[in-house]
Amino acid sequence: MTVLKLLLVRHGQSVGNTEGRMEGCSSSGLTPLGAQQSLRLGQHLASTGWEPTHIYCSPLERAIATLAETLRGLGYKDPESARNSMTVTLASGQTIPVTLLDGLKEYDVGIFTGLTWAEACDRHPALCHQLETSLDWQPIPQAETLEQGHNRAQRVIDELIERHRNGDRLLVIGHHWILQHAIACLMGCDRAWGLPMANTAVFEFWLDRDRWPQFGPNRLNSELWRIKRFNDTTHLQS
Repeated sequence: MTVLKLLLVRHGQSVGNTEGRMEGCSSSGLTPLGAQQSLRLGQHLASTGWEPTHIYCSPLERAIATLAETLRGLGYKDPESARNSMTVTLASGQTIPVTLLDGLKEYDVGIFTGLTWAEACDRHPALCHQLETSLDWQPIPQAETLEQGHNRAQRVIDELIERHRNGDRLLVIGHHWILQHAIACLMGCDRAWGLPMANTAVFEFWLDRDRWPQFGPNRLNSELWRIKRFNDTTHLQS
C-alpha cells in the first residue's frame, strides 16, 4: 500500500543544550557532536534508501544546521544551500523543496529565553520558586501559553497532511517540546505526553492520506495508521 510517510526528527546537540540553556526561540549552533549526530542520521537514511520528497525545518539555527549535515550524509550536492534556498539538489539533478516553517520553532519560553536555570533563579526568584514547588502550570511572562504552543503544533500537522498525498515522504526537523505536541496531535491525543528525546531521535509515521479525513471504523483500523519508528536512535549506535 502506498502511504504518506512523515519522518519527525529532533535537532542535533546544540551549544545551548550542553550549557543547560532554555533556548526556546533563540538559537545557538550545533556542537561538533551535534554535527556528527546529524551527519550519521543522513548516512543511515541513505543506507536504508529513505529519501525525502519534501523537507520542512524550523528556521532556528540549530535545526537548519541539523538539516545541512543530514543532507550531507544523504549525499546531496551543496547541502549548505538549504540555509538560503527553497530547494536542494540530488546528485541526479532532481530538486527537493525545502520549507522553513515558523510553526516548527521551539516553545517560546519568554523571559527565560537563553538562560540557565541558575540564571533564571537569580533573576526571577519568586517565579522560579513557584515553578519548583508546584506541578500546576505557572504562566511565564512573555512566553507562549501551553494552549498557544499546542495549537501551533496542531496547525503544523494539519498543514502537512493537507498539502501532501500518499507517496510523499516528508522529512520534518524540529525541537523537543514542539515535537512532543506534534506527535500528540498526530496520534489524536487530548493531552501531551512527556517524552525523553535524544538529539536526532527519529519518529516515523505512515498513514493513508486518502482515508485520513474519514470517520467510522477505519479510524480504528491499525492497518492504515502505522508507527514505524518511535524515538529511534539506531544511527547513533552503529
